[in-house]
Amino acid sequence: MKNLFYKLFLEKTEDTKLQFFRYLFVGGFAAVVNIGSLFIFKELLNIHYLIANIIGFILGLITNYILSKWLVFSKENDLNPVLEFITYAIIGVLGLGFDTLFMWLFTSIAGLYYMLSKIISTGLVFIWNFFARKAIYVLIDKLNRKGEN
Repeated sequence: MKNLFYKLFLEKTEDTKLQFFRYLFVGGFAAVVNIGSLFIFKELLNIHYLIANIIGFILGLITNYILSKWLVFSKENDLNPVLEFITYAIIGVLGLGFDTLFMWLFTSIAGLYYMLSKIISTGLVFIWNFFARKAIYVLIDKLNRKGEN
């Protein structure tokens, strides 16, 4: 059982299926932080839903970054920290833009309850974040290998 847990969650891997499996757990926890923060800022602090969404997204993004760096993407540890941060920031800013756009479209245009909009948006942005990060790290790895030859 201990070996299975280690293999599923802690052992470094480049296997996309296993990384995606881990990212589901990391993303799930980050989504709880994101959605929970949105609810707290909107309902308890009475902040406009789009502003509350941005704050929640940033808190979820920080959570996701820390956990995915540790558990999901083993190649990130080989990167220049400045390049890694810039890459993550670009993906994060684009993800925030998508999330805010989806929240506005689903809530203000389609008339959905803001929490339902958030759940839908979170799923869409989750897919974007994983595959964007994976693609960039594969590209960086290829460039590093090319430079070694």
